[in-house]
Amino acid sequence: MSTTIYGIKNCSTMKKAFDWLEAHHIEYRFHDYKREGIDAATLQRWCTTLGSAMLVNTRGTTWRKLSPTQQALAGDADAIGLMQTYPSLIKRPVLDHDGSLLAGFSPDAWAKALLA
Repeated sequence: MSTTIYGIKNCSTMKKAFDWLEAHHIEYRFHDYKREGIDAATLQRWCTTLGSAMLVNTRGTTWRKLSPTQQALAGDADAIGLMQTYPSLIKRPVLDHDGSLLAGFSPDAWAKALLA
């Protein structure tokens, strides 16, 4: 089994997610998309599976700093472009467990997906 957690290292939600994974003895690989970037193909797969509305964090300061024109996402291509330019816009964390994706940290959802 393969588990990759995507996010930004200095994020309180990510710390909760790391602590949860470690408490449940789940080995994982961490991909810091602020440092390593994120490719369009990965974002496209995520958008196809989860939908761009689930991935774009519209509650954070990065979103609020965007112009109304940038916020007017016309589809996945616009969302992918913004997420590549501003990785902080991607909801954290995104968990890829053997190809199954979860966006955001929910201990119940994670337990169902990873411990079942």
